[in-house]
Amino acid sequence: MDIVSSLGSGFGVALQPYNLGLAVIGCFLGTVIGALPGIGPVNGIAILIPLAFSLKLTPIESMILLTSVYYGTMFGGRISSILLNIPGDAPAVMTCLDGYPMALKGRAADALAISAISSFVGGTLATIGLTICAPLLASAAIYFGPPEYFALFVLAVVAVGGVGTGNPAKTLIAGILGLVLSTVGIDPASGVPRFTFDSFELYDGIDFVVAAIGLFAISEFLMFLTDREGGQGKRLPVGQIRSSFRDLIFPAATLRSSALGFVIGVLPGAGATMASFLGYTLEKKLSDKDGTFGKGDPRGVAAPEAADNAAAGGNLVPMLTLGIPGSGATAIMLGMLVTLNIQPGPLLFERQPELIWGLVAALYVSNFILLVMNIPLVGVFARLLTIPTRYLMPFVVVVSYVGVYSISNSPFDLLLMTLFGILGFVMRKMGFSMIPLVLGMLLGGPMEQNLRRAMQASGGDWAILVQSPLSVGLHVVSIAMIAAAVTFELRGRRRARAAAAP
Repeated sequence: MDIVSSLGSGFGVALQPYNLGLAVIGCFLGTVIGALPGIGPVNGIAILIPLAFSLKLTPIESMILLTSVYYGTMFGGRISSILLNIPGDAPAVMTCLDGYPMALKGRAADALAISAISSFVGGTLATIGLTICAPLLASAAIYFGPPEYFALFVLAVVAVGGVGTGNPAKTLIAGILGLVLSTVGIDPASGVPRFTFDSFELYDGIDFVVAAIGLFAISEFLMFLTDREGGQGKRLPVGQIRSSFRDLIFPAATLRSSALGFVIGVLPGAGATMASFLGYTLEKKLSDKDGTFGKGDPRGVAAPEAADNAAAGGNLVPMLTLGIPGSGATAIMLGMLVTLNIQPGPLLFERQPELIWGLVAALYVSNFILLVMNIPLVGVFARLLTIPTRYLMPFVVVVSYVGVYSISNSPFDLLLMTLFGILGFVMRKMGFSMIPLVLGMLLGGPMEQNLRRAMQASGGDWAILVQSPLSVGLHVVSIAMIAAAVTFELRGRRRARAAAAP
């Protein structure tokens, strides 16, 4: 009953006219960003952070805007997948398999409608799961001490950093670089400046928002300058919805994939990409009796869309309750909260219930807005795919610079953002992922604090880090994930050498 009353007060916050307007704007902008191939939710949120600061929004208003953008990008990613066979982001890859064949058959409108409905169901069920599970997980978090939190942060960096999906060496290097950058500033224990190079502006450390906008928005612009392809492909016409509403709903596929996606989303590091892949795979095994998957089967659209949107909601659970981001996008939002002097974690539910429950209620509202907005306006969003990127990217750069300057009125921050943009560009060209770097910067401070607290409590005895069964279990999982990543990498190299051999 307490959850019901808290959620009721949250709706009182979310349905205030100004907050409702921010949700509508966030949903629209998120759908637009998601529809543009290659940008995705991480870049979308990073690009729009300056807007939140420029408007001088309160913490709850900022988070309503950014979470609406987050959900909107997940909705929008399917538009280019279905019409261009180009995924808007990684989770939308699986939507291409049956969405584009449906479009080739003249059923693009049906595919887009199925995607919107399945996304709505997946996102709503995930928000219900967040409503129920988040307070329970926050209550259980009181059993975490400094050693357990340190182990949890290590697991988050390993898991969310994508150790299992990329080159382990490059992932490790990027993560370590992020941890090193997190130490810039005044040492909280001794008061000694670290890695500031006698620059007064660095005494407070590196502003995470400035770094994130540089790493994603500015590096994206630099990548465009060097990799532009001239066109954006031929867009198939949307047409009209041919099927009845009943034929656009696939309850079994949608509910199965939503449940699977939410569970995967709660696990740090799994993310919407894995949820989309597993949701499609599971549905294909259970339902593909006639071999229609991959040839325009509507269930092949409903399953991955429900799964990836449910995972997006599940990613918010560890972020809000433990301060552990479940994905790259939630890492950016976590950094935004920290910048606003709000520390996500188990005490957030007690100290700032208006913010947490207002945000949860706003997620319900955003899902409904997206459903109502996307079906009638899908033709408008589809036409955005014809706008050349060369007109969009300069606008992104201008917004980034104006927004960052509006935060602190500091020319140094503009220079720092530019340097991080160049760093991100070089790392992306060399095949490094930005997510381990971002997570290292974001989690380095809390990791150091909990490590020091553990050392102080034990008198300098490192054995305290592995004394409790919980911390041991978390470390074992981290080691297992690293070992699995190295094994997969070595197997891949052996297969490549075997294929290249005469």
